[in-house]
Amino acid sequence: MSVTEMFSHIQGFLSADQEVREDIRKVVQGLEQTAREILTVLQSVHQPTGFKDIPNKCLKARELFSTVQIHIGELRTKFPVEQYYRFHEHWRFVLQRLAFLASFVVYLETESLVMREEVAKILGTEVNREKGFHLDVEDYLAGVLIMASELSRLAVNSVTAGDYGRPLRISNFINELDSGFRLLNLKNDPLRKRYDGLKYDVKKIEEVVYDLSIRGLAKEPEAGGDK
Repeated sequence: MSVTEMFSHIQGFLSADQEVREDIRKVVQGLEQTAREILTVLQSVHQPTGFKDIPNKCLKARELFSTVQIHIGELRTKFPVEQYYRFHEHWRFVLQRLAFLASFVVYLETESLVMREEVAKILGTEVNREKGFHLDVEDYLAGVLIMASELSRLAVNSVTAGDYGRPLRISNFINELDSGFRLLNLKNDPLRKRYDGLKYDVKKIEEVVYDLSIRGLAKEPEAGGDK
């Protein structure tokens, strides 16, 4: 093979790779748009009137996740199964955002931590990397940490809305979450930095609870009480 033929071959490879990446980017743009729509729906829970309509907001968000499943189904067809991590950079950010949104919906519904398998089910994907497109464990954890920041904001807005029991429940949940993350030996630098922000979320929520306590408004949540 001559030098010219070799570089022609390389150009063909680069062109094919660029076409794949362009196809992926188009699908990811659709995912990003749907993620923004879901976020818009869920952001309304921070408004004083939003607390009364949480079930409907969660229902609307779950309806939009059906569109996410369609996009992810399309994304699966754009690259070979074994090359997931080669193109991972294209959808990593939006997948983390979607993991956060799915985690937040489940928390609003149950006030519990959603498992990675359930998030994958909501998104219409897998947890097994051998199956190609899947929810990487670090992307799931990043989504959970984003949710923690959202809950610290929710704790503050709960007080504004007159819901004084919710910050205590959020505080208990975030403390348990922090304890869980302390068990992990995180090597991923971006994930580690995001985890470092969890301590500020914990502190922010503790300040809310303390303020409620000194004002005599903090009451421990009753078993079976309204959420």
